[in-house]
Amino acid sequence: MRTILELNEMILGITNKIRPNHPELLEYLNDMPITIPYHENPEITAKNLTSYYDSLVVLLKEYELNRAKNRRINKI
Repeated sequence: MRTILELNEMILGITNKIRPNHPELLEYLNDMPITIPYHENPEITAKNLTSYYDSLVVLLKEYELNRAKNRRINKI
C-alpha cells in the first residue's frame, strides 16, 4: 500500500495535468464526494486518498476517451 505522502504526490501530479490541459474538468473536481466531506473534521487516510486518486484517474481517462471518440465522429 502506498503512503499518504506518495498518494498526495500522485494526486497533485494528476491535478496538475488536468488544470492546464482540461480546465473544463475543474468544476467536477470540486464536486467529487471525497472533496465534500460530510464530517466536520474528516480523517485523511491512505484508503481515502487512494479512492480519490482512482476517481481522478477514471475521470480523466473517460473524458479523454470520449473526447477522442467525438473527434472521430465529427471527422466523418
